[in-house]
Amino acid sequence: MINFGVLVFPGSNCDHDCYYSIKKVFGQNCDFVWHEETNLDGLDCLIIPGGFSYGDYLRSGAIACLSPVMESVKDFASLGKPVLGICNGFQILIESGMLPGSLIKNSSLKFVCKWVHLKVENSNTPFTYLCKKGDILRIPIAHGEGNYYTDHKTLEYLYNNSNLVFRYTDKIGDCNSKANPNGSIDNIAGICNNTGNVLGMMPHPERCTEDIMGGFEGKIIFQSVIEWIHQQRILINSA
Repeated sequence: MINFGVLVFPGSNCDHDCYYSIKKVFGQNCDFVWHEETNLDGLDCLIIPGGFSYGDYLRSGAIACLSPVMESVKDFASLGKPVLGICNGFQILIESGMLPGSLIKNSSLKFVCKWVHLKVENSNTPFTYLCKKGDILRIPIAHGEGNYYTDHKTLEYLYNNSNLVFRYTDKIGDCNSKANPNGSIDNIAGICNNTGNVLGMMPHPERCTEDIMGGFEGKIIFQSVIEWIHQQRILINSA
């Protein structure tokens, strides 16, 4: 059994979606972690969910990144344990300095809520462990500030170090401007840190883990990290 923790900030609204998917769909242990907590002992994986932490005042994630739990999240990640930031969670990871770049207002200046297609650019992370590079996933988005931006030097760094994990494409995998829902540079939808255990993504895999939701391709993100953790345990026990 895998022990998941779902962080909860004032304004989080996708925490229960994540909890439901992990607990009910995948049958794993899951606990809510209030943002003032600092003890993450016993957890195998952390999820920073979507929503509007602190009402998105100043900038999305700019206040949440100062919550007491975030120092513990950094320590947790430094041990190589997987951390997934979804939508507002991605914004919080960037604001806390755990991932590079910035997330600014959508190029349309409008909130965008729809299904998109993602191409897997890096299958060597805990969250894409069961994917193949080039796989196309259909997953919904819902954000007003999902426009990923960074300077060209950092962009080159992301490419050179395989930090790019997901890009927006059309349904056949063509990466073009029409498939870009928010203006993100190079159609970037998700990135990871250098060790691959910290992933930030704007799309919501927790909203598509069952057929009744209109799609289930988000399942592979959670199935991947569950299997990855199982494999890590096997390696540790056999050492």
